[in-house]
Amino acid sequence: MKKKLVVIGAGMASGRVLEHLLDLNRDAYDITLFNAEARGNYNRIMLSPVLSGEKTYADIVTHDDNWYAENGITCRFGEHVVGIDRAAKTVTGQNGKVSYDKLLIATGSAPFIIPVPGKDLEGVITYRDLDDTNAMINAAAKGGKAVVIGGGLLGLEAAAGLAERGMEVTVLHLMGHLMERQLDESAGFLLRRDLQNKGVNVICQASTAAILGETHVEAVLLEDKTVLEADLVVMAVGIRPETRLASDAGLEVARGIEVNAQLQTSDPDIFAVGECVEFDGLLFGLVAPLYDQAKVVAKSLLGIGDAFVVKELATKLKVTGCDLFSAGDFSEGEGREDIVFRDPARGVYRRLVIEENMVVGAVMYGDTADSNWFFGLIRDKTDISDMRDTLIFGPAFQGGTPLDPLAAVAALPRDAEICGCNGICKGQIEDAIAAGASDLGAIKATTKASASCGSCTGLVEQVLAVTLGDDFVMPAAASICGCTDMSHEDVRRMIKSRKLTSMPAVWQECGWKTPDGCHVCRPALNFYLLADWPLEYRDDPQSRFINERKHANIQKDGTYSVVPRMWGGITTPQELRAIADAAEKYMVPTVKVTGGQRIDLLGVKGEDLPNIWADLNAAGMVSGFAYSKGLRTVKTCVGTEHCRFGTQDSTGLGIKLEQTLHGSWTPHKLKLAVSGCPRNCAEATCKDIGVVCVDSGYQISIGGAAGMDVRETEFLMQLATEDEAILVIKAITQLYRENAKYLDRIYKWMAKVGLDWIKERVETERDALVERFELSQTIYRKDPWAEHATTQADRYRPLANLSLEAAE
Repeated sequence: MKKKLVVIGAGMASGRVLEHLLDLNRDAYDITLFNAEARGNYNRIMLSPVLSGEKTYADIVTHDDNWYAENGITCRFGEHVVGIDRAAKTVTGQNGKVSYDKLLIATGSAPFIIPVPGKDLEGVITYRDLDDTNAMINAAAKGGKAVVIGGGLLGLEAAAGLAERGMEVTVLHLMGHLMERQLDESAGFLLRRDLQNKGVNVICQASTAAILGETHVEAVLLEDKTVLEADLVVMAVGIRPETRLASDAGLEVARGIEVNAQLQTSDPDIFAVGECVEFDGLLFGLVAPLYDQAKVVAKSLLGIGDAFVVKELATKLKVTGCDLFSAGDFSEGEGREDIVFRDPARGVYRRLVIEENMVVGAVMYGDTADSNWFFGLIRDKTDISDMRDTLIFGPAFQGGTPLDPLAAVAALPRDAEICGCNGICKGQIEDAIAAGASDLGAIKATTKASASCGSCTGLVEQVLAVTLGDDFVMPAAASICGCTDMSHEDVRRMIKSRKLTSMPAVWQECGWKTPDGCHVCRPALNFYLLADWPLEYRDDPQSRFINERKHANIQKDGTYSVVPRMWGGITTPQELRAIADAAEKYMVPTVKVTGGQRIDLLGVKGEDLPNIWADLNAAGMVSGFAYSKGLRTVKTCVGTEHCRFGTQDSTGLGIKLEQTLHGSWTPHKLKLAVSGCPRNCAEATCKDIGVVCVDSGYQISIGGAAGMDVRETEFLMQLATEDEAILVIKAITQLYRENAKYLDRIYKWMAKVGLDWIKERVETERDALVERFELSQTIYRKDPWAEHATTQADRYRPLANLSLEAAE
């Protein structure tokens, strides 16, 4: 008969206990899992990318509902535990009691709230879980100013995420430099400088006196009488073990729940794990020791002997794009000496603390590639006498000559720790490779290495490269081009957070390797700048592809195609006559009806472009932007105007959409369609944005494609009125403009961010997105044909006619 195990808390530590327990013996216990949050286990380390918008909640779920169901775990999520009766061996939740044979307490920690007036005002929040993250996201959607109290890791991640979402952020830190527990003063200075360069204001030695406001926070008052305006205050000043249930149950509690090496409390049938425990006078906040505890707890629950041992820990972190590392003891002391290396141009700082010819501490900022090697020296107490002179330069320079970059990884012993979060050593990865794992995804799935914070990804890939040799291709950094090592996402974050409003500013601040970019990066930068700063940035024609510079599609013979706009696919006899006249006048060899319900004039000579545009303009026609990374067409059916099946005026809606989106630049071409009924004659379900009209309103779907990739749209939402549909489509378009990588169609962007994320942003930020879209359209909703035909016609004239004879 199975025993009963009750677990209080569904965090990362208890989640890992359950994994180990089920791996060792899945039939040992009937498991009941309580969690105060209305959800199961997710990777809290990844909350910061959720806050910044890089990930969604779905991306960081560790155990979903199916996992709990498949493993027979009774979940009582969203239910607080109110008491533990040790004599009766029961746990009482808000919805009733459950008995246990063994109990595991994994209540984690609670955020510390500084006891100042105003701490209970609306708009004052902490940063510990998904609910806090969502609260910040919702607050950031309204814009305004945020004050983050606390310059540790959590506080800085909160500040970075809020800044990326557009808030004006100030960090208040009580100590003299940021992250004083992990960094020395020099590294703390570099971090502060880089954060301020990213738009996050930092005030150190700042003591909060009060939070001001009537019912909602309005400002923060410091002890020196400085007043900082605030629409949001985030407290991230530290955590305390959550011990109230254990204390009320009479368990031995000091700072945390006291446990022995088997993670057993003062009651032999009750265990504890995670941030709530205290072992040998120590508390634990990093994930690596919590996972070590989880292994021991799982074995203890099955009567298998094991003991938790505190290990030397290193901290390797990335704070808003800033790499930093610290390990050991880097405080000053008698008999100690420092080796320091600085590279001001790269913002690199290294400091080693040496004592008795051993490295006892290390701090690194900006370049942490060799951190695992230095940590090994500290952990193993290696004598560094023979490499003292070159030690600071890392393993590649020991022996006097640079080595193969993979040599240091190849030299690591099998027990060298590669993934600190999950306690995975090199040997385990090598064993997984021997069993068939041949890429990073397979290593994550089989060993969990690189599956938590991801900071060891490069090291895991190097182990793959060393072990597999030529059979493994090291993934190339996804930079924009050879001018920079930065990705599209990195550059776009810089443009937004640093308010870069010109290409030279981007090249300077992002450290471009070339003086003025190249044909790959310039079009991307041009789009990002005009999309993010429509009023401040002036479109650069020389950073566009030839089709966009000429406002016509170049053909293989050097001629061009001209496609006038036909709003919603509707034309008139007068427009058709004008097209026919133009085709005859300029001897256009091919006139073709396109799949988007337009007419294409193919074979127009380059020097004739201004004149044919002027003639079409005179008939009331404008550019169809058939050449652009922007709105192409809105295809329609006849709807209620003529069709007996039509439910709404699809043609009228298509015309309105095309007129409002006309001229907008997007990461890639944008095609829409409106079908008047579910018969879908306009093929709306294979467009970037599609509308299917039904009796009750308008069904909006997105992410279709019908080119090299064929994809059906996915349903986003249904709206009751035409006006609502137009607003939502404007919001979708602006969200795509602001967040997608250049040259990604909507379906590719959607695959990265998720349909749910798009829907939530559109629902919560619709009006703001529409406002920003209309602001941009005040600049770009215009006809380039008219401008070029009247003011720039000389640009289209040939420099010379080389076919003429000299006398001619």
